[in-house]
Amino acid sequence: MYRQMLFLISFCGCTVFAESNNFVVTSTEATKEQKTNITELTHVNPQIYSMQIFANVSNRFARTLITSKVRNSDSTPHETTFSVVLPDNAFISEFEMEIEEKIYKAYVKEKEEAKKIYQEAVSTGQSAAHVEQSTRDSKIFTVSVNIEPESKTIFRLAYEELLQRQFGRYELVINIHPGQLVEDLGVEVHINESRPLTFQSVPFLQTGNEISKNQENLNDFVQINSISNKSISVKFTPDIEHQLKFAKSLGSAKENGLAGQFVVQYDVERDPQGGEVLVRDGYFVHFFAPSELQPLPKHVVFVLDHSGSMIGRKFEQVVEAMKNILSDLISKDLFDIVWFSEGASVWNVETNTFVDTNISYSHSNYGHLEPTLKEANLPEAASVSDENIHKAKIAIENYENMASTNIIGGLEVGLFLIKRTEKKFPDKYQPILIFLTDGLPNVGIDSGDEIVTLVSKLNDGANRAPIFSLSFGEDADKDFLRKLSAQNLGFSRHIYEAADASLQLHNFYRTISLPLLSNVTFKYVDEVSAVTKVQYPILFNGSELIVAGRAPENLDVLLNVTGRCTTGLVNFHTVQSKPVSSLERLWAYLTVQQILQERDRVTNTTELTKKALDISLKYSFVTPVSSLVVVKPNATDSVDTKAAVARPEGGIYNFH
Repeated sequence: MYRQMLFLISFCGCTVFAESNNFVVTSTEATKEQKTNITELTHVNPQIYSMQIFANVSNRFARTLITSKVRNSDSTPHETTFSVVLPDNAFISEFEMEIEEKIYKAYVKEKEEAKKIYQEAVSTGQSAAHVEQSTRDSKIFTVSVNIEPESKTIFRLAYEELLQRQFGRYELVINIHPGQLVEDLGVEVHINESRPLTFQSVPFLQTGNEISKNQENLNDFVQINSISNKSISVKFTPDIEHQLKFAKSLGSAKENGLAGQFVVQYDVERDPQGGEVLVRDGYFVHFFAPSELQPLPKHVVFVLDHSGSMIGRKFEQVVEAMKNILSDLISKDLFDIVWFSEGASVWNVETNTFVDTNISYSHSNYGHLEPTLKEANLPEAASVSDENIHKAKIAIENYENMASTNIIGGLEVGLFLIKRTEKKFPDKYQPILIFLTDGLPNVGIDSGDEIVTLVSKLNDGANRAPIFSLSFGEDADKDFLRKLSAQNLGFSRHIYEAADASLQLHNFYRTISLPLLSNVTFKYVDEVSAVTKVQYPILFNGSELIVAGRAPENLDVLLNVTGRCTTGLVNFHTVQSKPVSSLERLWAYLTVQQILQERDRVTNTTELTKKALDISLKYSFVTPVSSLVVVKPNATDSVDTKAAVARPEGGIYNFH
């Protein structure tokens, strides 16, 4: 019998797929020795004899189904593991195992209820599996199960995600990591949009744990078929020899086979007004990404950790990244650089030195430092010029006075500089504060919650500064930084300690480097309901804002979109059309995501948790408030296997 089942979703922001190995396939024509090696590598038990990944993308919403077939050729039971690396923003929606021609389907429950079911099953001697999604950086789903002698098991996992537009394109990332060479391995992607596709590309395989500048092009290994100007299919079916070749190029161990990320990129034709409103079956979605806008002039304040824990490679990588970022600033921008450790200091462009702010790590007056900072006569923001950028690149290499971590001191100084510039040039510059730290606050104020509250009070007024937080390394408090940014109009990202850390930092900056609109507001007719977020502080170049809601059929839902650009307030209008597929799950996905983000902005989370849970249960999404549970008894089935075998409409078998 099947004595063990274990579910695990763990989140690790960056996925390390496999070990490095020097195994080489020198040509596609395998030698006799290479064929012998291939035979040995493929003769494993239990063996994954087939893994097929199918992704269907429409209206920028992707549903991916992974089917893994495993056989045990031995005369004794063996344990096998089914492992999937999920995109950061994906929700698992279905999972099932087919064992001895019976289907055991997982179901979504509220977290505590799921744990109770799991614990009760274990206490009665049943095999059970329970998985929940961590609230931070969850990415890996793993289930282990024993396979009876000379039998087969099939795993099926489906997950869903709304693709995010960055750098002027959508990117679907599919992780391929079977853990062994697979005789029948294939990836198939169908993209079907309501507007013509302006380009499509399958540029490379990547490891998923480091950004490489030399990724191998897949043009010779991928079949891209154009079905129409709005629809394409992509197929990738590497045989054993090519799996070994890719494993070598990606640094995977030969016995683990291919371990990498398959990437499909595309974009759609844009309306100059930036709008695309789709309405179908009682739901609407509005994609907004206007073109032909000039970037807003911005005032960027970099608040960077200069504490002792940054000494060495981390500081060198920040300096390397900052040199690239400074080169990306445009001529009409202003910028400040703040180092913080026990105190904080501000870069002076005239002397090319960092000026002490005279705040003490033991200062008890945080939240009211403005008089002290005014007396310090801190330097004004620097304008962007070749000379000033050159000076700044030299100044940031300063390694002196690296001590404790006074986060509140650095943030309060940064906000003071932003407010001072805003008073001098009202509404001229879009303020942006970029905050990076690798540790925990240990002087000044050491409570993350207190810092979030205080910073949110300081960052007030009509022209609040979005705070974008970067956690560097494993000692940084990612939960604290996520809340800090969520309550201050921004978002947080994690920078991993690796050879490409400076490239990670630079790529992050590129996503926010060109603000096009500020104070963007969407207005719809009164008949629409359950509308997602309609006010956004900034729209960045190459990105997209998305609003969804419920709407009656045959109704023009949009009134207008307003935002402030370089010429002042502007109105946007657009035409309405019908999408290629249903919008309901897209609306549900976006609604849950935004409710969960809103939870980070409030103290009492009870109501928002209930709202997120209700939608998660209705649409079978595994989210931070829900869990996946499946129970298989040792003797008597307690799961309604008939219902599972019935394969209900819209279920996993109707995925295509």
